[in-house]
Amino acid sequence: MTQTTVIRRVRLNGKDLKTAAVTLDALLSESGYGETKVATALNGAFVPARSRATQALTDGDQIEVVAARQGG
Repeated sequence: MTQTTVIRRVRLNGKDLKTAAVTLDALLSESGYGETKVATALNGAFVPARSRATQALTDGDQIEVVAARQGG
């Protein structure tokens, strides 16, 4: 039996993209955030870091990622 990769269309920080990521955590890694400390929201609801690995993505999801910045 072969597995089929499902491509999802999501919006990340206002930009449309296609992804094979199944979870929010996988999308962050795929998008280059890696180990960066960020805050995330999925469809307007805050998603804590501990929940990202189990937070499933579906077509049409809107994700916001915000990284802390230093400076003045």
